[in-house]
Amino acid sequence: MFVILSLVIGSLFAAGVYLILRRSMVKLLFGLLLLGHGANLLIFTAGGLRVAAPPLVPTGLGAPHAGHADPVPQALVLTAIVIGFAVVAFAAVLVKRAYGALGSDDMAELERGGLA
Repeated sequence: MFVILSLVIGSLFAAGVYLILRRSMVKLLFGLLLLGHGANLLIFTAGGLRVAAPPLVPTGLGAPHAGHADPVPQALVLTAIVIGFAVVAFAAVLVKRAYGALGSDDMAELERGGLA
């Protein structure tokens, strides 16, 4: 399972970096999305995968049983999802505004100031 997840994470990062290096702002936005998903999967995988082992503390015990799922990576990923959504929404508005002002989503044209 870890090998498959490692391959998926690697391909998400590779595709994300490839898209970020393209000239189109829309492709840059999709690259940001893929990098965010790859980072979330990496945190989940690094935290360890446990099936049907919730981190619940039974009544009368001070700690959960051994082999429970670690709740910290889950909380980090949940926070990363919310922050990633906000960043992508903000970037989408910037891309829409830049496209409206320049009439193109080309990054080289943005560097020239839209004087094509």
